[in-house]
Amino acid sequence: MSPSPKAVYRPIGLLGGVLAGALSGAVFKQIWKRVADEDDAPGALQSEYRMREVVLAAAIQGALFGATKALIDRAGARGFTKVTGNWPGD
Repeated sequence: MSPSPKAVYRPIGLLGGVLAGALSGAVFKQIWKRVADEDDAPGALQSEYRMREVVLAAAIQGALFGATKALIDRAGARGFTKVTGNWPGD
C-alpha cells in the first residue's frame, strides 16, 4: 500500500511553514521600520510601549504570517497536484 498524498506532502508543508515564517518576518520588519520609524517592533514584555502598540504590532505580524502561509501552502498544494495528480489535503 502506498502512502497517502497527505503523508507525502507533510514535509513539503513543513518546509512551506518555515519559509512563510522567514518571509513574513522580513516583510513585517520592513513595514514596521517605515510605519513606526523603529528597527524592531515592540515586544509584549517591553514596558516602554503602550498596550495598544504591542497588540497592534502583534496583530499585523500575525496577519502577515497567516496570509503568507496560506499563499505558500496553496501554491505548494497546486504544484504537488500537478506533479502527482492528487490534492494533498483530501
